[in-house]
Amino acid sequence: MEYLVKDKKLELKYQPGKGAWTYHIQVPNTKHIVGKWGFMKVAGTIDNYKIESINLAKLGDQDKLISINSEIRKAINKTGGDTVTVTLYLLTSKEQITKKEVLDTFKDSDVLNAFEKLTEDAQREMIEKIMSQKSEDNQVKMILKYIDQLSK
Repeated sequence: MEYLVKDKKLELKYQPGKGAWTYHIQVPNTKHIVGKWGFMKVAGTIDNYKIESINLAKLGDQDKLISINSEIRKAINKTGGDTVTVTLYLLTSKEQITKKEVLDTFKDSDVLNAFEKLTEDAQREMIEKIMSQKSEDNQVKMILKYIDQLSK
């Protein structure tokens, strides 16, 4: 297993208005990683809190981000501006984006409950619109659009 970071002290950043990425960690030395949304996943620990699988988000030509949802923040008792100890390694996947991955992203972004309150038709339409996008950038834009809608 090749670590992206091992026992590295990083800042839990807070940027209001960033939707799911309002609380995030920028993972150093990851701008070289190439992959499609939903395919770049990491696992590891944040302050000894076990991360099974979380998406790496592209940020142009900068290092990748991971979103830190309220469940993780509560478990580690940290908030924006705090320092956390991070160990992460890249998970690899060769499958196409799945409904489960979209739902996991909604969960990580604290909007799954809002999604589940929609009608079945509205849920299906949202998932199909995301999965039907031809490029990674368009899929990410569509996911972010729906996360923002669901968070209101």
